[in-house]
Order: sequence, then C-alpha cells, then structure tokens
Amino acid sequence: MSEQHCNTTSNPLAWVAGSDAPEKSALDLGFMALTDSASLIVAATQGFAQPYGLTLNLKRQASWAVLRDKLLSGELDAAQMLYGQVYGIHLGLSGAPAEMAILMALSQNGQAINLSAALRDAGVVTAEALRARAHQSGARKLTFAQTLPTGTHAMWLNYWLASQGVHPLEDVSTLVVPPPQMVAHLQAGRIDGFCAGGPWGAVAVEQNQGFTLATSQMIWPDHPEKVLGVTAAFAEAYPNTARALSMAVLEASRFIEASEENKRSTAQLISGSEYVDAPLSAIQPRFLGQYEDGLGHAWLDAHPLRFFANGEVNFPWLSDGIWFLTQFRRWGLLREDPDYLGLARQIHRLDIYRDACAALDIAVPEQQMRRSTLIDGRVWDGNDPAGYAASFDIHARATVAAAHVAR
Repeated sequence: MSEQHCNTTSNPLAWVAGSDAPEKSALDLGFMALTDSASLIVAATQGFAQPYGLTLNLKRQASWAVLRDKLLSGELDAAQMLYGQVYGIHLGLSGAPAEMAILMALSQNGQAINLSAALRDAGVVTAEALRARAHQSGARKLTFAQTLPTGTHAMWLNYWLASQGVHPLEDVSTLVVPPPQMVAHLQAGRIDGFCAGGPWGAVAVEQNQGFTLATSQMIWPDHPEKVLGVTAAFAEAYPNTARALSMAVLEASRFIEASEENKRSTAQLISGSEYVDAPLSAIQPRFLGQYEDGLGHAWLDAHPLRFFANGEVNFPWLSDGIWFLTQFRRWGLLREDPDYLGLARQIHRLDIYRDACAALDIAVPEQQMRRSTLIDGRVWDGNDPAGYAASFDIHARATVAAAHVAR
C-alpha cells in the first residue's frame, strides 16, 4: 500500500483553518486485533487524516474491557467499539455510568460462531445436533466464549442459540475471552465454541481447531457491528475534531470498497504484526466474502463484511442501537424498560455525522430507523421496543416475570 490514497474534498483545507480547525490535532485511537478495524488502520496510516489537520496514533488494545477503561480515563481519545459496549458503558452496566457518543458505524457483518474440533469429531456439526447435545441428560454442559457481556458477540451468540432452541443462560455456560485468545482456548479444550469477529473464526478453521457453524450475517443480514466511539465529554469539547475524525474514517471506508484491489491491499496492510497480526490467508478470503466452514463447504457470501456501501454501513441508525437495548432487556441486563428512543437520540451524534457527510458528498438516509428480518423470522424496525423485548419465548426468566408483574 502506498503512503497516500486520499481522495479528499475539493478544498479540504477549509476544514483545518479558522473556526473549523480541529481543537485537538493529535488523537490516540484505540482498536482491537480484528479484521473490522481496517477503516481505522487505513485512515491512520494512508494519509486520510492529515488533510483535516489530524494525526491519528493507533493503539492496539488487549481486550474490550481494557479499551473501555483507557477511553474513560482519557488515555484514548476515540476507539473502535462494540455497538452494545457503548450502550453498556452509558448505562453503567459494567461499572460507573459514563455518558457516551457514537460518531458513526464502522462495519456490518463478518462475525462467526465456531465450534471445536472435538464436537465436529463427535458429529455435532448442525444446529439440530448442537441442540440435542445441549439438552442431553447427564452430559457435561457446553461452554461458549464471547468477547464482552454487553458486546455484539454475546448478543449474536445468545440470539442464535435461542433461535435454535438452546437457552443461552441455562443450557450452556459462557465466559469472556479476548478475540485473539479464542483459538488458543479452543485448542486447549477450555471452551467448546466461541463467537468473535474475524479473522479468528477463519484462523480456527485454518488451524483445524474447529469449524464455523454460523455467521453473524446468517443471524441478521447486514447487521450493525463496530462503531467509532468517544465519550460525550470529548464530543462536546472537541466538535470540530470529532467531525474531522469522522471525515477521515469515512474516506478510508470509501477507499477500501472502491475496488477489489483496494480490498486486497487493505487485507495485506492489516495482517501486519502491529495490527491484526494474523496470516493473510485467514484474513483476505473472508474480507472478500469467500468462506470455507471447515466441513468441506465453501461459498461466496451475499452479505460480506462491509465498511461503506455508499454510506449505508456508516449511518448510525437509531434502530440499531435500540435493538441492543431490547436484547439487554431480554437477557436480564436491564431490570426494566429504559427510554429506548431517548437513549439512542442522546448517544448517536447524528449532527456530527451529517456535517461530515455533507462535506464529503455522502448521502444520508432521511429516516433514522431501518427494517430488517432476523434468522427467526422476526422483523425489527425500531418500533415498540418494549413489546419486542418481551415477545421472545426464550429469555431471562426472572427478569421477564418481573416485567409481567410490573405491567
């Protein structure tokens, strides 16, 4: 990859002078060793930030919890974050509450649920076989790993298991493991499966440590995944900086998807030891939508990992954030229904996002909600979130029982 790939606005210097200049020009940007950190890595290393008066210093983090703590302490200015993680911090579900802001979405799709080689060898290679194994009387309870209790992977794992008739809180055990450690835990027999972002599902397949039973896009095609998060205090103190950062990352996202050559060069870049630190052979195929599940099946995915899609990926849909709140309620992380829409409007900084898109001539949807059909046939459109959260047959029983009493 060359040093400069920018295709900036016709007068980018208009955004770095006078009252529009970034209030803070050097930012420490947190990211995880994941394929979907690509737009941040490209923005920081390929010349997309400098035209807007920014220097982005990439800081790889060991876990989502460490990333959270460093962002809240001010050691990081902004970070790649899990959608639900931002809401969890805001609500104080993982410590003292801290007001948060989502500047834009970074990616859709691209996560995977993998099972161990031992389960494969035992013939547990379908959802039906997994359900039978989970319900087998007297059998050892299976253990699955996800990356953060309020994170997207916990929600994908819970939703998928429940859609297959497996209660994620009763029929199996779960624990938290940082993404890069998933394969080692699988190999050591400490877990029977995991849900995590790429490239770790592909690494497990490549190393013959397991197989991919489901992808996250099977659960929700073009689902929300990572976001660009900051504290609300940062967004208020440095609005020009937040806009400039959003513009740099938007341009990087657009660049990645401009051609297959760009995708391949980006995959090569992020595979480096200072970034994802994983074999290109485990990154590039799924980056391009080319999947192998470790069971002899290969396919070109209709809903691959996406970074831009003409801005559709990056718009911080209010309904996306609200969905995670409904799942927090479903699984007992919230004892009562929150102000679903009010929280989304507070956290999603649509004003900053719209300003960034206007400067880059990127289309912004008129509606703030979108409509999707998930794996169980349920339609999610952002309406009646309390009813949606309470409508599932499989849920955290005590919490839902209390909700019915309250009603």
